[in-house]
Amino acid sequence: MKAQELETKSAGYFAYAAARDASMRAIAMWSHYTDRERVRAERMKLGLEMVYNAKGVYVNPRGKFIAVKVDRPQVRDRKNLALLEKDYELLGITKVLTEQGVTYRIPKI
Repeated sequence: MKAQELETKSAGYFAYAAARDASMRAIAMWSHYTDRERVRAERMKLGLEMVYNAKGVYVNPRGKFIAVKVDRPQVRDRKNLALLEKDYELLGITKVLTEQGVTYRIPKI
């Protein structure tokens, strides 16, 4: 699976406000996705929790895609991760690497 790298910066002093804003946007954005898309994201989260040892795995709806973020990941099962990523690539899911972790983007159907 081809991975894209992004450079991000810390919110610093404004982290609390940024977290609240992100939470409110997530609540609003879920109304733009069907139940099928939500279930797909949750299944992906469960699969990633099985192959990564991470601080957390989060599902976050965005405007054009659903992001599944693996925070501070360490690969637990490389073989199954390779199988999952092969399937994700066939479904059009992209992988983005950042300093905070790995984010998988599920495009809107």
